[in-house]
Parts: sequence; structure tokens; C-alpha cells
Amino acid sequence: MSHPLYDVLSFQIIAPYTLLVTFDDGTKQTINFEPVLYGEVYGHLKDIELFNQVRLDEEIRTLIWPNGADFDPWVLHEWPKLAKELSARARSWELQKV
Repeated sequence: MSHPLYDVLSFQIIAPYTLLVTFDDGTKQTINFEPVLYGEVYGHLKDIELFNQVRLDEEIRTLIWPNGADFDPWVLHEWPKLAKELSARARSWELQKV
């Protein structure tokens, strides 16, 4: 799958599980990650202390967490269009564990 490439320039924690993310094309997204915090990797981020350890990886220009969780910058950029599908997929990961 081919899609535009974006770099994350910066972010701010603005609420629990919510970040304001700035991209290299000048756009910003306010992203509430809580609906996708399920599964083996992202589920651990429900621990707000772990979630708040998010940082910007200077090499790959995306958000990363100490447990190895990350998101493609394109996904972050397109979050409003993808959030519903991402949330449904994340919940299915949780159901697969049962």
C-alpha cells in the first residue's frame, strides 16, 4: 500500500490519553488514543504513567512508547478518517485473547 509520507514534528499531552500532534505539512491532529488501547502492545498503554512516557523518535519521526508501541505517522495524520476502524480492530484484538 502506498500513501503519502508525513513526519511528526512535535506533540503535547493535552488530556488523559490525548495528544496534540503537529506534522511537517503544517497540520495538527488532536488524537484520543483511548479507544485503541487494546491488545498485546497497545493495551499496556492503558497505564496512564506508561502512556505519558510517549516521546518523539527523532530518527523515524513518529511517536513511540517504552514498551515498543508506535504508530505510522500517516495513521496519526489521517486519524479522524481512520479512528472508527482502528477502534473496531483494537477491540477485536481483545476478543481474540479470550
